[in-house]
Amino acid sequence: DCFVLAMNDPGRHHAYPARVRFEIAQTELSSYRRAADFLNVSPVDIVSLQHEFGIFGGKAGSHVLALLEELRMPIVTTLHTILETPSPAQRDALDRISRTSERLVVMSSRGRELLQQVHGVPDHKIDFIPHGVPALPSTNHAKERIGVQGRPVILTFGLLSPDKGIEYVIDALPEILGRFPKAIYIVLGVTHPHVKEQSGESYRLMLANRAETLGVAHAILFYNRFVAQNELVGFLSAADIYVTPYLKEEQITSGTLAYAVGLGKAAISTPYLYAREVLADGRGVLVTWRDSQAIATEVIDLLGNDSRRLAMGDRAAGESKGMVWPAVAHRYMETFRRALAASKDSRRTAFQARTLAVRPVELPELNLDHLRLMTDETGVLQHAIFSVPRYGDGYCLDDNARALLLTTLLEDSGEGRSVRALSSRYLAFVSHAFNPETSRFRNFMSYSREWTEETGSEDSHGRAMWALGTMVGRSSNPGQQSLAGQLFGAGLPSIEDFSSPRAWAYVLLGVSEYLRAFEGDREVQALRGTLSKRLHDLYIRSSVPDWPWFEQQLSYCNARLPQALLVSGAETEDVEMMRAGLVSLEWLVGQQRTEEGYFSPVGSNGFYPRGGTKALFDQQPVEACGMVSACLEAGRLTGEACWAENARQAFNWFLGQNQLQASLFDAASGGCQDGLHADRVNENQGAESTLSFSLALQELRSVARSDRADAPPLKTKEVEA
Repeated sequence: DCFVLAMNDPGRHHAYPARVRFEIAQTELSSYRRAADFLNVSPVDIVSLQHEFGIFGGKAGSHVLALLEELRMPIVTTLHTILETPSPAQRDALDRISRTSERLVVMSSRGRELLQQVHGVPDHKIDFIPHGVPALPSTNHAKERIGVQGRPVILTFGLLSPDKGIEYVIDALPEILGRFPKAIYIVLGVTHPHVKEQSGESYRLMLANRAETLGVAHAILFYNRFVAQNELVGFLSAADIYVTPYLKEEQITSGTLAYAVGLGKAAISTPYLYAREVLADGRGVLVTWRDSQAIATEVIDLLGNDSRRLAMGDRAAGESKGMVWPAVAHRYMETFRRALAASKDSRRTAFQARTLAVRPVELPELNLDHLRLMTDETGVLQHAIFSVPRYGDGYCLDDNARALLLTTLLEDSGEGRSVRALSSRYLAFVSHAFNPETSRFRNFMSYSREWTEETGSEDSHGRAMWALGTMVGRSSNPGQQSLAGQLFGAGLPSIEDFSSPRAWAYVLLGVSEYLRAFEGDREVQALRGTLSKRLHDLYIRSSVPDWPWFEQQLSYCNARLPQALLVSGAETEDVEMMRAGLVSLEWLVGQQRTEEGYFSPVGSNGFYPRGGTKALFDQQPVEACGMVSACLEAGRLTGEACWAENARQAFNWFLGQNQLQASLFDAASGGCQDGLHADRVNENQGAESTLSFSLALQELRSVARSDRADAPPLKTKEVEA
């Protein structure tokens, strides 16, 4: 008695059969939590998770953990990909899935080894169950049914993508056709939807053009559609040889090869992990990578030697009797029984202490509608009247750099598919803002696309460097990353002459991100040393016991100063610098908290001079954003829960936990209002405020998946010693 929870790609909805009882929106974290609630109140004994990194949302598919870690019933996870060298995010996601699951199912012996060696999973927790295949029906008239009667058939099927290596079979066809002129190569399957979204049908068109150039197009049939299982079995029945010329050695499972072997077909394959195991002992033929000559030799030999080809298929079928669906189903049932037995004593004891009623208040969903509205073909506009863009104020580098930072962080978290066009637009603006004659960025541009200055402020230059460094360190788009790197390098020479502490801080944050990708860049390392020492020295000169701060007043973007010391101190292992960052940030938290416990940033209407009166209003969203980010950094370094609480307190300012008890976040538009006055909220939704809210929200959503979270935290006592 089973039902299905189905994953939906962003913006997609499908006409599912009745056995699909719940749909999960891939990129919406709250959707996974709702799915957990649905399962917990349903009469469900066990959850079977089919895991592949690309199925689920979040970085390395980590969103699914929001579902798994809330479930009350045991989980059995079938792993379709296990990597020898996972990224930190992939390792963390699979480690947590392994801990949450009662049992893990692998489809190859090598998968078992990798789980033990790479992820430390004990052997007793792992079950080997082969990839299932249907029973082979009668092969009578199979070739006639697809119109290839009397012809030798070579088959490849599955979703098309450039790592499938089909071009090497096409390159082998001239030689094959020279020996067997009636041979035909069938390529069955549509282009992978993610590949099609990024590159269209360029791979399929390349294959067709290659066939035309080689004069073998008449011997290839491209079936550009997804076929049902009974139709797929018909194609396999008609095939004489099955070929998987894949290019990725780490592929640990292949459903297409499993079908071919299980149905007794002679198979030729490149030596990826699954093929080496399944085709061992004469059950198939392995050829070297990217070797069309080897493919041609083996195809010709098998087509010319019926006894060898049929014997190979018989050996494969004989060794694969346990792969037919009924046998596989029985083995899964046994695994489910083991999981249920293990869970009776140990499963969900931790859950008893955290019922649905005490789940933390969920964060809002990230809504980019207002940001898209504020963005035209040039970039993001500065200001709005209520929620309507105000053209007269034009554009600025500050906001486009913030927008570029946001879209890069979204891409890094695994949610960037929907913002690629925006990211390119913001990067184009930042690129255009750079003035090569001065080696500085310009800041303000009119709506008529005319720069109103030759050189912008030091702060705007620093913000641009921060965004560019983040793109270099985190972007997976080679073109954008290269351009960002060029601009980052071009913007370096003028920075040492800067006098603004905030510009130093922004650059240091960008340098930290840049060095994620190019850790050995000595010039950038030297700049980090210069600016971080300068900022630390400023703190030492200005700080006194009752005013442990960098300047003689609290003004704007205050939290970025201690944040820059924390980041730089941690990366250079400078304990004094980290201690200064923690002390100053802790003091700042206290200065910006009301007696009721609300976050209350220093107002921009006068700021807070030492010995003077603190301005209570106008409170700006950029201050809450900076405080969220700095506190999360402190929490990553110390491991202390109070910093996460401080970050959430600052974020809740956006949601109405402030002195006016008024929300600045507009859930309908996705925008954020421009500030908090003494008697009202500023109802305009400009770019700075909207981006400040979105950046803070994104950091809170992704902090658990941050690469830096993998490192052991520094204990506060070590820093305060």
